[in-house]
Amino acid sequence: MEEVKGFGIIAYVVIPTYNEAENISRIIPEVLDRDPDISVLVVDDNSPDGTAKLVKELPQFGQRVFILERPGKAGLGAAYRAGFKWVLENTDAECIFEMDADFSHDPSAIDEFLTEIKHYDVVLGSRYLYGITVVNWPLSRVILSVFANLYARLVTGIKIKDSTGGFKCFRRKVLEAMPLEKIRSDGYSFQIEMNVLCWRSGFSMKEIPIMFVDRQVGTSKMSKSIIWEAIWMVWAIRFRRFNGRKVS
Repeated sequence: MEEVKGFGIIAYVVIPTYNEAENISRIIPEVLDRDPDISVLVVDDNSPDGTAKLVKELPQFGQRVFILERPGKAGLGAAYRAGFKWVLENTDAECIFEMDADFSHDPSAIDEFLTEIKHYDVVLGSRYLYGITVVNWPLSRVILSVFANLYARLVTGIKIKDSTGGFKCFRRKVLEAMPLEKIRSDGYSFQIEMNVLCWRSGFSMKEIPIMFVDRQVGTSKMSKSIIWEAIWMVWAIRFRRFNGRKVS
């Protein structure tokens, strides 16, 4: 195997899981192979399929692979908030990623994130930067996602093309400035809220194109409740105040 020289950035990739036993043992090694300074934190919501056990059996567990186990399924937003707090409190990471466990996010794209995060505070993987770069989604799901992003832009005023995506990288100072304990949204709306907070706080943001491939194994966590929450939550985000001022 070719030696990985690395980008010289200490990074943690936060991966939330619920019943990802079919994916987790494969995706973590691929993430670690991108750079010797990358570590992974899995936030597992007590998966009944043994996801946590598989994480603990990985050779790098306790060195570059860690797990935060929660008592039950509490939602994507809560998982990311818990993961971000753990990384900030327990590591000297310079940047922190969000990433799915199901290979819808290609680990090879991490290289471009690490290149761009040297110049920006937040780097966002975009499915809609140059057309639509989504594979294996039904047309109804593509239409829903495109509409959700258009709706978010119209309501909040944010200019980015893909504000609902979950593949992104933050500089440490960004997450340190976020009111994580006050963020209660989940799913689509969690991603929108984080992006709006970053944007209105004046952090520099860069979208990069990614290829999004729908999961091959396992079950999607998308639900009607997540969709409905996103519809009304963007209005709450629009009038949200942060550090005493309106953030939208």
